[in-house]
Amino acid sequence: MTNFFVYILYSTSIDKYYVGYTNDIVRRLSEHNRIKGKYTDKGIPWELVYKESYADKVSAENREIEIKRKKSRKYIESLLLSAT
Repeated sequence: MTNFFVYILYSTSIDKYYVGYTNDIVRRLSEHNRIKGKYTDKGIPWELVYKESYADKVSAENREIEIKRKKSRKYIESLLLSAT
């Protein structure tokens, strides 16, 4: 069974978080840290700071949307604190 992950990346260079989901965190982090003419280019290097595991894609997508809808740095940072 494939696991899916919701992940949060952090960029010290732009002091921003990025939320996404994937079934391969290593590949996805590598993609975010390659220049490709997209939003995340300006934040390179990105660091993985948080992840949650889900059994299916729909659950991971829904959780990603839930986090993004909050539009809250404080919420993201509370997730990071709860994981330590």
